[in-house]
Amino acid sequence: MERSNHTLTEFILVGFTTDPVIQLVLFVVFLSMYSLTLVANTTLIILICNDSRLHTPMYFFTGNLSFLDLWYSSVYAPKILVTCISEDKSISFAGCVCQFFFSAGLAYSECYLLAAVAYDHYVAISKPLLYSQAMSIKLCAFLVTSSYLGTFTNSSIITKRTFALNFCSGNVIDDFFCDVPPLVKLACGRKDGYQTVLYFLLASNVIIPTVFILASYLFIIATILRIRSTQGHLKVFSTCSSHLVFVTLYYGSILYIYSRPQSSYSLDRDKIISTFYTVVFPMWNPMIYSLRNKDVKEALNTLIK
Repeated sequence: MERSNHTLTEFILVGFTTDPVIQLVLFVVFLSMYSLTLVANTTLIILICNDSRLHTPMYFFTGNLSFLDLWYSSVYAPKILVTCISEDKSISFAGCVCQFFFSAGLAYSECYLLAAVAYDHYVAISKPLLYSQAMSIKLCAFLVTSSYLGTFTNSSIITKRTFALNFCSGNVIDDFFCDVPPLVKLACGRKDGYQTVLYFLLASNVIIPTVFILASYLFIIATILRIRSTQGHLKVFSTCSSHLVFVTLYYGSILYIYSRPQSSYSLDRDKIISTFYTVVFPMWNPMIYSLRNKDVKEALNTLIK
């Protein structure tokens, strides 16, 4: 039955499976992951705020990443948990719009914050004597503020264009949240212009930060090659490796989902990949990137004592 967006009041989220046993298992898994995400990121934010040793540009960006991850995971996890245990799998049209808007805005913001972290690493390693002047408080605040303002502006553009599509193929979203591929599957009519806008936003919010990060690490590698001591190599590698691994996985999953043409969307496979950057990475970020850091461990011990 063809529908008009004027009469469409809700969507139905299919989720991962209809098997009640598997749904219960998934509920426990996602609840555990979400709880760990909240605890780890909140702990890291408290440590950074309370310990003067962590009042540096690197931990300023890390704290903002943790705040963003708290917000980011909360866009998805509560609805996933409700979908797993409730027979009512609906989400209102307005709720879908809000989830889509914050999902895109926060994902774009994380891309630029990760680029800011890469630049911070470059300055710290390549220009250690000028680090405090180069990474001033004003510059750090500008990078964080501009990343939010710019990306949420772009998010409003893609949200408006997405929900201006004519959803004439029903209201059942074959996914666990309101995302581009399943919504495009429901739309009919010409979508060439929409795909162009999507590619433009990917280029400006994902490709550009990726190029910036790669350039930063090329300069870092050049600096490493000039360091003669093996201990110096290991220290620099330890500082950058976890960030680089996280960036590769995060950017790779996003580019895979959104850079493909509409004809190659595979919703079942996309669900699994989407789980990583929506639920898993916000949980991993504080653990692999900060909580294993010596300064953070000392701050945690001090807080506990």
